[in-house]
Amino acid sequence: MHCPFCRHDGSRVVDSRTAEDGTSIRRRRECQQCGRRFTTLETASLSVRKRSGVVEPFSRDKVVVGVRRACQGRPVSDDQLALLAHQVEEAIRAGGQALVDSHDVGLAILGPLRELDQIAYLRFASVYSSFDSLEDFEKAIAELRSTEAAC
Repeated sequence: MHCPFCRHDGSRVVDSRTAEDGTSIRRRRECQQCGRRFTTLETASLSVRKRSGVVEPFSRDKVVVGVRRACQGRPVSDDQLALLAHQVEEAIRAGGQALVDSHDVGLAILGPLRELDQIAYLRFASVYSSFDSLEDFEKAIAELRSTEAAC
């Protein structure tokens, strides 16, 4: 870690705290050469490999945008979408991998979306799972009904 003031590469940690719902660590550091203090924010990187092979950082905003389309016209608030994106990120991080496939992100979206709104779930699943026929919809609806009856 280089000091932003004198560029010396030695610093000591003065204080550490979790930040952003425990997904990152805020560290207060002191330069061993000039004595000035500065703050760093450390996060574990999470990257997504798309179908094309391109790797990009995970983005909650992209999850929200994708799910918002499925929720169009449904009684779903922005706060609920933000919570869903947070749940998706937690589920992916719980897998313990720094690089995940976009397919796994889609699978992680399906569960929380099913709980949030069943119509939005069907819309998202129909695009994500590439429904080809009415039978695909009927099967998904039958699964929803069977899990609803079990509850």
